[in-house]
Amino acid sequence: MSSDFEGYEQDFAVLTAEITGRIGKVPKLLGDEKKQMVANVEKQLEEARELLEQMELEVREIPAQSRGMYSSRMRSYKQEIGKLEADFKRSRIAYSDEVRNELLGDDGNSSENQRAHLLDNTERLERSSRRLEAGYQIAVETEQIGQEMLENLSQDREKIQRSRERLRETDANLGKSSRILTGMLRSALSGFHLTITFSSD
Repeated sequence: MSSDFEGYEQDFAVLTAEITGRIGKVPKLLGDEKKQMVANVEKQLEEARELLEQMELEVREIPAQSRGMYSSRMRSYKQEIGKLEADFKRSRIAYSDEVRNELLGDDGNSSENQRAHLLDNTERLERSSRRLEAGYQIAVETEQIGQEMLENLSQDREKIQRSRERLRETDANLGKSSRILTGMLRSALSGFHLTITFSSD
C-alpha cells in the first residue's frame, strides 16, 4: 500500500514542478501562446487535484498505526496546491493587465516592474515557507517513528516478561517433578534393599 502512495507522490512532484514552471512563464508570453499556456496550467491543476483525491483514498487503506505520517504529507500537498492556485491567479491577473495596456496603448513598464518585484518577494517568502514546512514535516514524521518504536519496545518488554514467568513456572514444575522422582527412587531402593535382606536370611 505504501509503495502505491509513494508512486503517486512521485507523479505529484513531477506534475507540480511542471505547473510551477508554466505559471512562471504565463506573464512573459503574449497572445495565443499565453492563452494556450493558461489552458495547460488549468488542465494540470485539475490533474493534480484528482491525484490528491486518489492519494487520500490510498491513505484510508493504510493501517491506523502508520496513517499519521501519510496524513501529514497529505496536508502539506494540499497546501502546495493552494499556493500554486494562488500563484496562477496572480499570473492571470498580470496577463489581464497586459491585455488592457495593449488595448489602451499603455506599455505599463512601471507597473510591470513593480509586479515583478512583488512576485520575486512573494516567491522568496514561499520558498522560505516551504522549507519551514518541510522541516516541520520531518519533525512530525520523526515523532511518529519514535512513538511506533516505543510501542514496539513496550510490546517486546511484555513478551519478555511473559516468557520469564513461563520459565519460572517451568522451573517450579521441574523442581516438584525432581522431588517426586527422588522420593520414588528412594522408595524403590529401600524396597530393593529389604528384598535382598529377606533373601539372605
